[in-house]
Amino acid sequence: MLMSRKNMAKNGELDASARNHIAGGTKISGDIDTNGDIRIDGELIGTITSAGKVVIGETGKVEGEILCQNSNVSGSLKGKIQVKELLSLQATARINGDIETGKLSIEPGANFTGNCNMGAVIKDISESQDDLREKTA
Repeated sequence: MLMSRKNMAKNGELDASARNHIAGGTKISGDIDTNGDIRIDGELIGTITSAGKVVIGETGKVEGEILCQNSNVSGSLKGKIQVKELLSLQATARINGDIETGKLSIEPGANFTGNCNMGAVIKDISESQDDLREKTA
């Protein structure tokens, strides 16, 4: 494993199977950008951009924006979350903000306050309508 990390750094390539973990008791202010999965059990203030899965554990707290492929939330999120595929809210999840996702799974007991857009990509639809208005005006 150590050898592959050296090769990754040397070649400048990113490992899509990489797993990152912010442990309980850890507080981070800043943005995270990863091609791999990430699990938050501590606290993060900032933006998470992941090509993989974002997991917020029961003790995890995120204040900011999350953009990812899939997500599983058991902790708390204050901000916006955009998930391309599946967002799963566990019974202990607390979300105060907006959700944009392809599919949504909510266990009984989860708490969500905000707006939710599901299904088609909303940005593409609104951009198309703006283009149409500009052409006809």
